[in-house]
Amino acid sequence: MIDAGTRLTLRPPEQVMRLARLGAFHQTRLSFLRAMLRAARREGWRFARPVWRIDARGVGVAVYAVETPEHTYSLVCFGHDLPDALRSDRVIAEAWDATFVLYDGVPGEAEIARLLANAPKQEAGRYQPTDLVLSRANRSVRLFEHVVAALAAGRQPDRRKVEEVGYLMRTTAVYGNGKFGMADRDRIAGRDGFVNSFRAEMLTVWLIRTFTLDLVEHLARLRSPGAVAIEPKLRRRFGVGNSTGLGMAPFLVRHPALLDRWIAAREEALAIVRALPASTPETHRRFKDVLARARLSLGEWRTVDAIQNAHIAELLADLGRLAAEAAQPGALERPLPWDALMRWGEAHLTLEGQEYLVTLLLEPHGAEVDFLADRMWADEAGSFRIDGSMRCDALAAEIARDYRWAIDLDFADARAQARFWYVSEEKLEPRLGERASEPGGELEHPLAIGRDVAALYRDLKEAAPETTVAAFLLAHPEHRHAVRRVQVVARHPYAEIRDNLIDAALRPIDLLRCKLAFFGATRFDPRSDRWLRISLFPGAPFPEELAGQPEDDWIYAAFAEAAPC
Repeated sequence: MIDAGTRLTLRPPEQVMRLARLGAFHQTRLSFLRAMLRAARREGWRFARPVWRIDARGVGVAVYAVETPEHTYSLVCFGHDLPDALRSDRVIAEAWDATFVLYDGVPGEAEIARLLANAPKQEAGRYQPTDLVLSRANRSVRLFEHVVAALAAGRQPDRRKVEEVGYLMRTTAVYGNGKFGMADRDRIAGRDGFVNSFRAEMLTVWLIRTFTLDLVEHLARLRSPGAVAIEPKLRRRFGVGNSTGLGMAPFLVRHPALLDRWIAAREEALAIVRALPASTPETHRRFKDVLARARLSLGEWRTVDAIQNAHIAELLADLGRLAAEAAQPGALERPLPWDALMRWGEAHLTLEGQEYLVTLLLEPHGAEVDFLADRMWADEAGSFRIDGSMRCDALAAEIARDYRWAIDLDFADARAQARFWYVSEEKLEPRLGERASEPGGELEHPLAIGRDVAALYRDLKEAAPETTVAAFLLAHPEHRHAVRRVQVVARHPYAEIRDNLIDAALRPIDLLRCKLAFFGATRFDPRSDRWLRISLFPGAPFPEELAGQPEDDWIYAAFAEAAPC
């Protein structure tokens, strides 16, 4: 343990908050799905399946109930008969193999009927404050039928096919937080640890995973009396797929105080580990064991994206070098061993390797860092108020300190303003337009933070230094959002992504990757620079297994056959 008086040194925002680094993040112990499963195990959540009415086509309804110490929640699952021609990952799809609602309480038949009339319509449906999360999913065409057929024939599915795909269903949206008339976050934010970010959404996806595995075994039994269940270790290798596009990207920009809490928790965890004066034989063993299993898992990471494949190859080479460094005599016995290893990584590893090293350094130190998972939320309303009494020269000084990267950009260059963010009329989803070749620039949403703060700075330099911000905004109301932003960032140092979000070279996938890493996603599979596929919960225990599994060891459990370093 570190001394209570030890001063922690966090990596500076100008190092961390660059898109290239954020886009190299990986899951950690603090990721939301891992924190949720630790809470479920610790608090003894109880699970039941009070409703199961599914026919041989997979059509019907199932309900999974989760009893926490204070509340009960239910995932209501609807199976549909979807023709192959209608199966699509695109957000504009209008039909799915399955739709889901996380319900506040235990629904009776009348409530199930109400949800059945609306959930299959997704965004076009009507919802109530008892409805917490809305989702939908499609079957994996390659794997779903293979698994059902194999089980019905009395044999296990082909492990290679399971590894190649990794999931039986892939969600294309997980909506919450008041959308479409559902419950606002305030309804549940103070409950049972639900103050933590995306807890309800993570619970929904975990239970969707359970439904998909229950479904294939059920369909196999209906197909053949000789059907078998999936062997438990193989069963746990299935995750839930997800297709994620630009709709998710602006979230990190629109929630600066929340982003600050996410990044700050991760950076504080890293600083705590780096400040440990010595290691122990157990942390040596755990670090080397996780490193060995991580190398094996990365070797099975498949993607069609050439850029990501290059990064995977570089990362595997990085981890090979890291393993060799950690195996050096005395490498982990020196003073401040984890700090020394991180410094070595910053000198010898790629960005992807450095950020994976952060994941590995946190892994053996749950006792020291897991408490930070409960601090990854923010009172965003508290940061909304503008301090109008501030002087213009003080505001300009904050911009010069925190936004030098933006002030130095030349926004007269067309490439610096090549893109614009807008919301599509068709699906009310964020989109990215090309300013020179596409219409709609007049509908631009205020996500060009660097450009707008640079414009604010120019006008501030023309104002009298002693002018108050309130008086300045009376003359320049167009700068209100930029003023608020600067004041938020002054209080929340990790709140701002320090790159131009409308530049021609922008890769939106870096925004997606960052957010998904905090969710706990693995196996990033980019399909362009604007959308990707991922897997959630591969290797995780199922509800009935939670209490009997080693706490939070599951993230690498599927690769336990790896040889020690």
